[in-house]
Amino acid sequence: MRKPWCVGMVLAAVLLGACGDPASGPQAAPPPEAPRASATTQQRAPASPSAAGRAPSAPGAAPTVLYLGDSLAMEAQQVVGRELRRAVRAEYTSAPYSGTTLCDYLEGTGERSLVPTADKAAALVRRLRPDFVVLQFWGNAWGYTPCMDGITHDASPRRYFDRYAADMRRLADQIAAAGDARIVWVLQGPDPLTPDRVRRVNALYDEHAAEAGDLVADAGKAVSAAGARYSWVQYLPCTAYEREHAGYCTQPGRDRTALHRDDDYLHFCLAPTTSKPKPCPVRSPGILRIAQEITRVVRQNP
Repeated sequence: MRKPWCVGMVLAAVLLGACGDPASGPQAAPPPEAPRASATTQQRAPASPSAAGRAPSAPGAAPTVLYLGDSLAMEAQQVVGRELRRAVRAEYTSAPYSGTTLCDYLEGTGERSLVPTADKAAALVRRLRPDFVVLQFWGNAWGYTPCMDGITHDASPRRYFDRYAADMRRLADQIAAAGDARIVWVLQGPDPLTPDRVRRVNALYDEHAAEAGDLVADAGKAVSAAGARYSWVQYLPCTAYEREHAGYCTQPGRDRTALHRDDDYLHFCLAPTTSKPKPCPVRSPGILRIAQEITRVVRQNP
Protein backbone atom coordinates (compact mmCIF):
# COMPACT_ATOMS: atom_id res chain seq x y z
CA MET A 1 0.00 0.00 0.00
CA ARG A 2 1.32 3.43 -0.85
CA LYS A 3 2.26 5.61 2.08
CA PRO A 4 0.92 9.13 2.65
CA TRP A 5 3.15 11.72 1.05
CA CYS A 6 4.22 13.13 4.40
CA VAL A 7 5.69 9.73 5.17
CA GLY A 8 7.11 9.66 1.66
CA MET A 9 9.04 12.84 2.30
CA VAL A 10 10.53 11.38 5.47
CA LEU A 11 11.37 8.24 3.54
CA ALA A 12 13.13 10.30 0.90
CA ALA A 13 15.27 11.90 3.57
CA VAL A 14 16.20 8.47 4.92
CA LEU A 15 17.09 7.26 1.45
CA LEU A 16 19.34 10.24 0.93
CA GLY A 17 21.69 8.83 3.51
CA ALA A 18 21.32 5.15 2.69
CA CYS A 19 21.99 4.36 -0.94
CA GLY A 20 23.25 5.76 -4.20
CA ASP A 21 22.43 8.64 -6.51
CA PRO A 22 19.42 10.90 -6.11
CA ALA A 23 18.22 8.88 -3.17
CA SER A 24 21.51 8.94 -1.31
CA GLY A 25 24.81 10.61 -0.69
CA PRO A 26 27.23 10.31 -3.60
CA GLN A 27 29.67 7.46 -4.00
CA ALA A 28 33.20 8.66 -3.45
CA ALA A 29 35.52 8.36 -6.42
CA PRO A 30 38.05 5.52 -6.12
CA PRO A 31 41.45 6.41 -4.65
CA PRO A 32 44.22 7.11 -7.18
CA GLU A 33 45.79 3.68 -6.79
CA ALA A 34 42.54 1.84 -7.49
CA PRO A 35 41.73 0.71 -11.05
CA ARG A 36 39.29 3.01 -12.77
CA ALA A 37 36.86 1.61 -15.31
CA SER A 38 37.79 -1.93 -14.34
CA ALA A 39 36.60 -1.26 -10.81
CA THR A 40 33.19 -0.10 -11.99
CA THR A 41 32.82 -2.35 -15.00
CA GLN A 42 30.92 -5.59 -15.20
CA GLN A 43 31.87 -7.84 -18.14
CA ARG A 44 34.18 -5.21 -19.53
CA ALA A 45 34.86 -5.41 -23.26
CA PRO A 46 38.43 -5.92 -24.48
CA ALA A 47 40.25 -2.73 -25.42
CA SER A 48 39.54 -1.78 -29.02
CA PRO A 49 41.96 -0.41 -31.63
CA SER A 50 42.78 3.27 -31.71
CA ALA A 51 40.54 5.74 -33.47
CA ALA A 52 42.88 5.99 -36.44
CA GLY A 53 42.88 2.25 -37.02
CA ARG A 54 39.29 1.32 -36.27
CA ALA A 55 37.21 0.23 -39.22
CA PRO A 56 33.42 0.63 -39.21
CA SER A 57 31.57 -2.36 -37.81
CA ALA A 58 30.53 -4.85 -40.47
CA PRO A 59 26.79 -5.43 -40.95
CA GLY A 60 25.66 -8.03 -38.46
CA ALA A 61 28.81 -7.70 -36.36
CA ALA A 62 28.49 -7.75 -32.61
CA PRO A 63 28.26 -4.15 -31.35
CA THR A 64 30.43 -2.66 -28.65
CA VAL A 65 28.31 -0.97 -25.99
CA LEU A 66 29.36 1.43 -23.21
CA TYR A 67 26.85 1.96 -20.38
CA LEU A 68 27.20 5.02 -18.13
CA GLY A 69 24.97 6.50 -15.48
CA ASP A 70 24.04 6.98 -11.86
CA SER A 71 22.74 4.55 -9.24
CA LEU A 72 19.99 3.30 -11.53
CA ALA A 73 22.72 2.21 -13.92
CA MET A 74 24.83 0.94 -11.03
CA GLU A 75 22.11 -1.46 -9.93
CA ALA A 76 21.16 -2.48 -13.49
CA GLN A 77 24.59 -2.88 -15.08
CA GLN A 78 24.92 -6.67 -14.85
CA VAL A 79 21.43 -7.31 -16.20
CA VAL A 80 21.89 -4.81 -19.04
CA GLY A 81 25.14 -6.54 -19.99
CA ARG A 82 23.55 -9.98 -19.83
CA GLU A 83 20.62 -8.97 -22.04
CA LEU A 84 22.88 -7.25 -24.59
CA ARG A 85 25.18 -10.24 -24.82
CA ARG A 86 22.23 -12.59 -25.14
CA ALA A 87 20.42 -10.59 -27.83
CA VAL A 88 23.24 -9.10 -29.94
CA ARG A 89 26.46 -10.72 -28.65
CA ALA A 90 27.58 -7.28 -27.52
CA GLU A 91 31.03 -6.46 -26.22
CA TYR A 92 29.98 -4.60 -23.13
CA THR A 93 31.53 -2.15 -20.67
CA SER A 94 29.77 -0.36 -17.83
CA ALA A 95 31.18 2.45 -15.71
CA PRO A 96 28.37 3.89 -13.60
CA TYR A 97 28.91 6.03 -10.51
CA SER A 98 26.17 6.50 -7.93
CA GLY A 99 25.25 10.06 -7.03
CA THR A 100 26.24 11.46 -10.42
CA THR A 101 24.59 13.48 -13.12
CA LEU A 102 25.59 14.45 -16.66
CA CYS A 103 28.19 17.02 -15.65
CA ASP A 104 30.16 14.42 -13.71
CA TYR A 105 31.05 12.67 -16.97
CA LEU A 106 32.19 15.88 -18.66
CA GLU A 107 35.90 16.34 -19.25
CA GLY A 108 37.25 19.48 -17.63
CA THR A 109 35.32 19.22 -14.37
CA GLY A 110 38.36 18.08 -12.37
CA GLU A 111 37.90 17.70 -8.62
CA ARG A 112 34.36 19.04 -8.86
CA SER A 113 33.25 15.73 -10.32
CA LEU A 114 32.42 12.36 -8.73
CA VAL A 115 33.82 10.55 -11.78
CA PRO A 116 37.62 10.18 -12.10
CA THR A 117 39.36 11.51 -15.21
CA ALA A 118 39.97 8.06 -16.69
CA ASP A 119 36.24 7.28 -16.64
CA LYS A 120 34.92 10.46 -18.23
CA ALA A 121 32.62 9.64 -21.11
CA ALA A 122 34.91 10.99 -23.83
CA ALA A 123 37.96 9.27 -22.32
CA LEU A 124 36.20 5.92 -22.35
CA VAL A 125 34.96 6.47 -25.90
CA ARG A 126 38.48 7.22 -27.11
CA ARG A 127 39.80 4.11 -25.39
CA LEU A 128 37.04 1.59 -26.13
CA ARG A 129 35.67 2.92 -29.46
CA PRO A 130 32.09 1.77 -28.74
CA ASP A 131 29.32 1.64 -31.32
CA PHE A 132 26.78 2.74 -28.70
CA VAL A 133 27.01 4.85 -25.55
CA VAL A 134 23.97 4.28 -23.35
CA LEU A 135 23.34 7.11 -20.87
CA GLN A 136 20.94 6.52 -17.98
CA PHE A 137 20.55 9.48 -15.62
CA TRP A 138 17.56 10.10 -13.39
CA GLY A 139 18.51 13.77 -13.37
CA ASN A 140 20.11 14.45 -9.96
CA ALA A 141 17.85 17.21 -8.69
CA TRP A 142 19.16 17.71 -5.17
CA GLY A 143 22.67 18.98 -5.74
CA TYR A 144 24.74 16.08 -4.42
CA THR A 145 27.48 16.49 -6.97
CA PRO A 146 29.78 19.54 -6.85
CA CYS A 147 29.71 20.01 -10.61
CA MET A 148 26.07 21.20 -10.40
CA ASP A 149 27.31 24.29 -8.51
CA GLY A 150 24.52 24.00 -5.97
CA ILE A 151 21.75 24.28 -8.56
CA THR A 152 18.73 22.24 -7.45
CA HIS A 153 15.26 21.68 -8.84
CA ASP A 154 13.54 22.70 -5.60
CA ALA A 155 15.35 26.02 -5.33
CA SER A 156 15.15 27.05 -8.97
CA PRO A 157 13.49 24.77 -11.53
CA ARG A 158 14.33 27.11 -14.41
CA ARG A 159 18.07 27.21 -13.57
CA TYR A 160 18.04 23.46 -13.04
CA PHE A 161 16.52 22.67 -16.45
CA ASP A 162 18.68 25.25 -18.23
CA ARG A 163 21.81 23.79 -16.67
CA TYR A 164 20.71 20.23 -17.36
CA ALA A 165 20.09 21.00 -21.04
CA ALA A 166 23.47 22.73 -21.36
CA ASP A 167 25.30 19.79 -19.74
CA MET A 168 23.44 17.37 -21.99
CA ARG A 169 24.61 19.21 -25.12
CA ARG A 170 28.20 19.46 -23.83
CA LEU A 171 28.34 15.77 -23.00
CA ALA A 172 26.93 14.78 -26.38
CA ASP A 173 29.44 17.05 -28.12
CA GLN A 174 32.37 15.56 -26.17
CA ILE A 175 31.25 12.01 -26.99
CA ALA A 176 30.85 12.91 -30.67
CA ALA A 177 34.31 14.49 -30.80
CA ALA A 178 35.85 11.40 -29.21
CA GLY A 179 34.48 8.77 -31.61
CA ASP A 180 31.68 7.53 -33.82
CA ALA A 181 29.35 6.09 -31.18
CA ARG A 182 25.60 6.53 -31.31
CA ILE A 183 24.16 7.84 -28.07
CA VAL A 184 21.16 6.11 -26.52
CA TRP A 185 19.34 8.36 -24.04
CA VAL A 186 17.39 6.30 -21.51
CA LEU A 187 14.11 7.90 -20.47
CA GLN A 188 13.28 7.59 -16.78
CA GLY A 189 10.28 6.26 -14.92
CA PRO A 190 7.86 8.27 -12.77
CA ASP A 191 9.03 10.32 -9.80
CA PRO A 192 6.27 10.30 -7.15
CA LEU A 193 7.45 13.52 -5.49
CA THR A 194 8.03 15.75 -8.53
CA PRO A 195 6.43 13.98 -11.52
CA ASP A 196 6.72 16.98 -13.81
CA ARG A 197 10.49 17.14 -13.29
CA VAL A 198 11.03 13.71 -14.83
CA ARG A 199 8.59 14.55 -17.63
CA ARG A 200 10.64 17.63 -18.51
CA VAL A 201 14.01 15.85 -18.20
CA ASN A 202 12.74 13.15 -20.55
CA ALA A 203 11.51 15.85 -22.93
CA LEU A 204 15.04 17.31 -22.99
CA TYR A 205 16.43 13.88 -23.92
CA ASP A 206 13.78 13.45 -26.62
CA GLU A 207 14.33 16.89 -28.11
CA HIS A 208 18.08 16.57 -28.20
CA ALA A 209 17.93 13.08 -29.69
CA ALA A 210 15.63 14.29 -32.46
CA GLU A 211 17.94 17.20 -33.29
CA ALA A 212 21.17 15.21 -33.12
CA GLY A 213 20.04 11.91 -34.62
CA ASP A 214 20.59 10.07 -31.33
CA LEU A 215 18.50 7.15 -30.11
CA VAL A 216 15.99 7.00 -27.25
CA ALA A 217 15.13 3.99 -25.09
CA ASP A 218 11.91 4.63 -23.20
CA ALA A 219 12.74 2.34 -20.31
CA GLY A 220 10.57 4.50 -18.08
CA LYS A 221 7.48 3.45 -20.00
CA ALA A 222 8.30 -0.19 -19.26
CA VAL A 223 8.01 0.57 -15.53
CA SER A 224 4.87 2.71 -15.80
CA ALA A 225 1.21 1.74 -15.86
CA ALA A 226 -0.50 1.56 -19.24
CA GLY A 227 -2.01 4.94 -20.06
CA ALA A 228 -0.38 6.60 -17.04
CA ARG A 229 3.22 7.20 -18.09
CA TYR A 230 4.07 9.61 -15.27
CA SER A 231 1.99 8.16 -12.44
CA TRP A 232 4.18 6.27 -9.99
CA VAL A 233 3.23 2.69 -9.16
CA GLN A 234 4.87 0.10 -6.96
CA TYR A 235 3.29 -2.90 -8.72
CA LEU A 236 2.39 -3.75 -12.31
CA PRO A 237 0.74 -6.76 -13.93
CA CYS A 238 3.21 -9.55 -14.67
CA THR A 239 4.44 -9.92 -18.23
CA ALA A 240 4.47 -13.26 -20.02
CA TYR A 241 8.23 -13.48 -19.49
CA GLU A 242 7.86 -12.80 -15.78
CA ARG A 243 5.19 -15.50 -15.41
CA GLU A 244 7.46 -18.02 -17.12
CA HIS A 245 10.61 -17.28 -15.10
CA ALA A 246 10.67 -17.93 -11.38
CA GLY A 247 11.20 -14.91 -9.17
CA TYR A 248 10.16 -12.28 -11.67
CA CYS A 249 6.40 -12.38 -11.03
CA THR A 250 6.68 -11.59 -7.32
CA GLN A 251 2.97 -12.06 -6.52
CA PRO A 252 1.80 -14.76 -8.95
CA GLY A 253 -1.44 -15.31 -7.07
CA ARG A 254 -2.42 -11.71 -7.86
CA ASP A 255 -0.66 -11.69 -11.25
CA ARG A 256 1.34 -8.64 -10.31
CA THR A 257 4.99 -7.95 -9.69
CA ALA A 258 6.89 -5.46 -7.52
CA LEU A 259 8.94 -2.72 -9.13
CA HIS A 260 10.12 -1.11 -5.89
CA ARG A 261 10.68 -2.08 -2.29
CA ASP A 262 8.40 -0.55 0.32
CA ASP A 263 11.30 1.55 1.61
CA ASP A 264 12.66 2.83 -1.73
CA TYR A 265 10.39 4.55 -4.23
CA LEU A 266 13.17 5.31 -6.71
CA HIS A 267 15.43 2.30 -7.20
CA PHE A 268 14.31 -0.96 -8.80
CA CYS A 269 16.52 -3.43 -6.97
CA LEU A 270 14.42 -5.58 -4.64
CA ALA A 271 17.36 -6.21 -2.30
CA PRO A 272 17.94 -3.81 0.62
CA THR A 273 20.09 -0.82 -0.16
CA THR A 274 23.67 -0.81 1.07
CA SER A 275 26.10 1.92 2.07
CA LYS A 276 28.43 0.85 -0.76
CA PRO A 277 26.70 1.01 -4.17
CA LYS A 278 26.83 -2.24 -6.13
CA PRO A 279 24.97 -4.13 -8.86
CA CYS A 280 21.64 -5.55 -7.76
CA PRO A 281 22.18 -9.08 -6.38
CA VAL A 282 18.61 -10.41 -6.79
CA ARG A 283 16.11 -10.84 -9.60
CA SER A 284 14.24 -7.56 -9.93
CA PRO A 285 11.47 -7.14 -12.53
CA GLY A 286 11.94 -3.38 -12.91
CA ILE A 287 15.62 -3.75 -13.72
CA LEU A 288 14.88 -6.50 -16.23
CA ARG A 289 12.24 -4.37 -17.96
CA ILE A 290 14.68 -1.46 -18.23
CA ALA A 291 17.42 -3.73 -19.58
CA GLN A 292 15.12 -5.30 -22.15
CA GLU A 293 14.09 -1.90 -23.53
CA ILE A 294 17.70 -0.74 -23.82
CA THR A 295 18.54 -4.00 -25.57
CA ARG A 296 15.61 -3.65 -27.95
CA VAL A 297 16.82 -0.24 -29.11
CA VAL A 298 20.38 -1.42 -29.67
CA ARG A 299 19.19 -4.54 -31.49
CA GLN A 300 16.91 -2.58 -33.82
CA ASN A 301 19.57 -0.03 -34.75
CA PRO A 302 22.56 -2.02 -36.06
